[in-house]
Amino acid sequence: MIIVYGTFPLKDDLREDALKIMRRMAVATRSELGCISYEFYIGLSDPNTLLLFQEWESIKALHAHLETNHMDEFLRDIPAMLDGHVSTRRYEVRSTEGSSGDKQQFASKSGYETYRKIIH
Repeated sequence: MIIVYGTFPLKDDLREDALKIMRRMAVATRSELGCISYEFYIGLSDPNTLLLFQEWESIKALHAHLETNHMDEFLRDIPAMLDGHVSTRRYEVRSTEGSSGDKQQFASKSGYETYRKIIH
């Protein structure tokens, strides 16, 4: 699974316009093959900072998302509404059962599962 986290600092006077664009982007993206989740959140400490959290089944699905028309439109329209730089991080999460490496355990319904966190 691929997880992408990002922050979008918005200009106060363009915040509502940016929210409309982000809502359209989220709706369009959720229908894509391989999209597990895609959601923008408003920061509690700064309501003009939007957080993006997305989960993808694979890197292939994420790359396909980056080539969509709605991504082109988003990248065309959103920069004028930003009050600073967008920051993103991408993580790959995969099972490490039977392998060695930096392992972490996470609770699941069936007990504990082991995953490796890789930061790109």
